[in-house]
Amino acid sequence: MKDKIAKIGAVLPLVLLSANLSAQTVMLASASTILPYALILVSAVLILGAVFVISESFVRMEAKQLGVDTEKNNFSIFPTKEELMGAKVEGGSASASDVIFLKKGFDINLEGAAEYTVDENASVTRFAVQPKNFIGLSPIPKVEVEVGNEVQAGDVLYYDKKNPDVKFCSPVSGEVIEINRGAKRSIAEIVILADKEIKYRPMAEFDLENCSREELVTYMKESGVWPHIRQRPYNIIANSAETPKAIFISTFDSAPLAPDLDIIIAGRDKEFQAGLDVLNKLTPGKVHLGLNAKDTDPSPVFENATGVEKHWIHGEHPAGNVGIQIHHIDPINAGERVWTVGVQDVATIGSLFLEGVYDAERIVAITGAELNTPKYVTTYLGANMGDLIGSNLKNDHVRFISGDVLSGKTKKKEEYLDFFDDQVSVIAEGDEYEMFGWLAPQSARPSISPTFLSNLIGSTYVANTNTHGEGRALVVSDQYEQVLPMDIYPEHLVKSILVNDLERMEGLGIYELVEEDVALCEFVCTSKQPVQAILREGLTTMMDQE
Repeated sequence: MKDKIAKIGAVLPLVLLSANLSAQTVMLASASTILPYALILVSAVLILGAVFVISESFVRMEAKQLGVDTEKNNFSIFPTKEELMGAKVEGGSASASDVIFLKKGFDINLEGAAEYTVDENASVTRFAVQPKNFIGLSPIPKVEVEVGNEVQAGDVLYYDKKNPDVKFCSPVSGEVIEINRGAKRSIAEIVILADKEIKYRPMAEFDLENCSREELVTYMKESGVWPHIRQRPYNIIANSAETPKAIFISTFDSAPLAPDLDIIIAGRDKEFQAGLDVLNKLTPGKVHLGLNAKDTDPSPVFENATGVEKHWIHGEHPAGNVGIQIHHIDPINAGERVWTVGVQDVATIGSLFLEGVYDAERIVAITGAELNTPKYVTTYLGANMGDLIGSNLKNDHVRFISGDVLSGKTKKKEEYLDFFDDQVSVIAEGDEYEMFGWLAPQSARPSISPTFLSNLIGSTYVANTNTHGEGRALVVSDQYEQVLPMDIYPEHLVKSILVNDLERMEGLGIYELVEEDVALCEFVCTSKQPVQAILREGLTTMMDQE
């Protein structure tokens, strides 16, 4: 018996080896048989996919030729997620049918958002009004004050020689300590050293209920609040001689690290509503309020506002831009005028009629990963950058930006917050050379490219100023169109501006855009083109033709 077992034990490995070789032979034979079919299947899938892509392109082209808004209507052979599963609206009282869903855009999630508390003890002592903040204003306005003069909040500092009725007033009371000049003797800024307790110039009482539009406009010009209203196209100070077809206000900001306007407007519901009542007197059309349908419930100040038409917007940046909202609600045609007002500017207008003073108080978000404590601070319009930041820096190798990182302006620490900005961004200087560039493994960074794994998992990023490449020839692609949720071809528009084709610029929708609307196009541009500067060049050319 033992001998038989031993013989079986000796033969068994040979049997198993033979069986294994036979199985591998069968598998190889099967693989060689299956491979042609697999290749045919893959080819069929690729061809079918190409047919679907080409078909969808033709459908969209035909829809655009027929004048259909492809952003509001799904002209695709594939159903949208909202059509399959039903649209999800996370905030507010809107239903899916009330919401404008934007399918394009890109959120840049940076570290360093301001904490949800407001510091009311910020030690800001210097403030400035800067004529260069106003597009189209004469570079040398008529200055009404001298160094050493004492002023009250609301006192006139200067006015435009071409439009002397519009007054530019001091945001605080105190002493005029500097009148700084720039190139060609232009007025760069008028600086006031603020009093510890702000004193206001009392304004004459005004009967809003029984006034004419002309009387209201005159009062607003003399009181200093008129420069807070801007006009599209061109983003200039509103021309009171022209009546706007509508006035638009966006109640949320979708830019990187943007301030939460719900925090900014908290406790100012009366001033905000009074401002809306004033704006309704300035247009025979509607006052439109853009509300955020994406994340959280908007402030009751916005939801309960009366005398306005509310619109819910859902999408990634630039969904919060008022220009995007105008495009989807009531687009600007040639010869038309639309006015826009910021949330805090509305409150400033309302304060004038409720309290009889020019109240330029501002809540400003101090943001960025290079700060020890990003936060909100209470201050006044045109605050000094260094005073706002104080000793809050982690290091000194940083860049200060008035506004957001996409469309804000670089500032020095001794300079001042721009007139329409309620955000300071502080980011690291990106002046370190990257060996091998994109060939080497990279840390997480904001990009629309799917080659970065961090983009797939929703990371937040620490930004710096490195552009990761120099300027180069304009490469024609669809990158701009991927992130601009408007029925406009921005790349073709940029090319028409570069060749100064006025008729084509108008036909491609230049009147609907300002710099902040194309800031994301500049961010994603492979060619590193200064898209915002190019657009402003085109707008200036069109403005000069009028």
